[in-house]
Amino acid sequence: MPAFEKFRENWLRPALFFGNNPISLAGGAITTASGITMISYWVVEIVFRRVSDNPYLGIIFFLIVPALFVLGLALIPVGIYLRRRELQQAGQIPAEFPRVDFNDPVFRHGVDIVLVATIVNFLVVATASYRGASYMDSPQFCGQSCHVMKPEYTAYQISPHSHVACVECHIGSGAQAYFSAKVNGTKQLLEVSFHPIAPLAPKIIPNYPEPIPSPVTSLRPARYTCEECHTPTRFDGDKLLVKSEFADDEKNTETQTVLILHLGGVDSLSHYIGIHGVHLGHIEYIATDSTRTTIPWVQRVNPDGTKTTYVSSALNGVQPQGERRLMDCIDCHNRAAHTFVTAEEAINQAMAGGAISPDLPWVHKEGLSLLKASYSSQAQAGVEIPRQLEAFYRQNDPGLLASNGPQVKAAGQELVLLYDQNVFPFMKVTWGTHPNHIGHMSYPGCFRCHDGDHVAKGGAAITQDCSACHNLLAVEEAKPKVLSDLGIQ
Repeated sequence: MPAFEKFRENWLRPALFFGNNPISLAGGAITTASGITMISYWVVEIVFRRVSDNPYLGIIFFLIVPALFVLGLALIPVGIYLRRRELQQAGQIPAEFPRVDFNDPVFRHGVDIVLVATIVNFLVVATASYRGASYMDSPQFCGQSCHVMKPEYTAYQISPHSHVACVECHIGSGAQAYFSAKVNGTKQLLEVSFHPIAPLAPKIIPNYPEPIPSPVTSLRPARYTCEECHTPTRFDGDKLLVKSEFADDEKNTETQTVLILHLGGVDSLSHYIGIHGVHLGHIEYIATDSTRTTIPWVQRVNPDGTKTTYVSSALNGVQPQGERRLMDCIDCHNRAAHTFVTAEEAINQAMAGGAISPDLPWVHKEGLSLLKASYSSQAQAGVEIPRQLEAFYRQNDPGLLASNGPQVKAAGQELVLLYDQNVFPFMKVTWGTHPNHIGHMSYPGCFRCHDGDHVAKGGAAITQDCSACHNLLAVEEAKPKVLSDLGIQ
């Protein structure tokens, strides 16, 4: 018997006979409907070049609908199997299945349609799988599809790294990294799903932490993340930094601090200089707390290969227990893509940039007070902050409110924006929840090690010399002369 005849007699005729059942027909209908839906959505995206900002549309069209498509395909053989088993148990399988006549043009066209549909199904499944995986790697999916991530996503959007996809740092390349990330994501999905009932059985039902802990201990080393774009050992020279602050007086007196940061790296003679050159690649430390703020033990590899260990006096000669790390970028730049500032930093930056007019009397003091007040939600803050700011001026300076109403309104709106970017009551994120280790003004930062208390056996301490990292050109001066000399103001 020719091969085609064997295929027709042993496979095609039984498949057509057993396929005539409700389950297989329903599977075909589900596959057809979901396939048309997906393709239509893709066509709309391509033709109109428009992708919806709604993350749930992505979940529907890139995850749920493709899953329905595959489910429909799976139901077809399942229905055939169940129908065959049912007839076999009842002894009703015919001795000869209905004939398949390829001379019948109607039947032949039907087979052609089935073959074309099969090819299309394979293409649709492949495309849907690719697009689904791509969507799950998008910042929109990572940050918007789950409300728990709102604080981190909000900070990410206004960070200097907002153009870098989340997966570039949090997943990385390779099948193993992808698999590990998806396993971890599944765990987080379960935590979010069971959150409403988790308090009833905390030892059995998982729950997500509030706030999300930092740092992310599973993050890959900086050489696989930061250094994909940056080269810290490159000689970067110095950087001029101007920081404005406003006083809590009626005139919001502005002062500025001007300094030169010695970023450094490796110079043309291969000498390690500046902040980057001194720290990266040859400093190890032990942190005894989860935020890596308390560092009682530091070890440096010297240029000649010897090691110098600096120990905090609080240890009393006892080796600390904790996480031991080779210092890299994120030990200082720990909030590079998810920076939350203090209330003081937020309002000073807004006033320096003109978003809040410094000409409004007492606006720094009152605005700071409103930012630090307790609100049950962002929605309440959005109502109370502008209302209370307006009430303050109505009570203390009605004439100013009448003449500068738009400025007061703009200031209220900016304060709400600052609050919404940094405080998230539902996730227990408030001012100062996530310390930033860059600098040493708002948080310990550099002083985690450069505190004068980390001493080696010979008595030498880790330097506290300010000029090792920066030179101060002006400290909290009103209109510093150095800025005029530089033509900056």
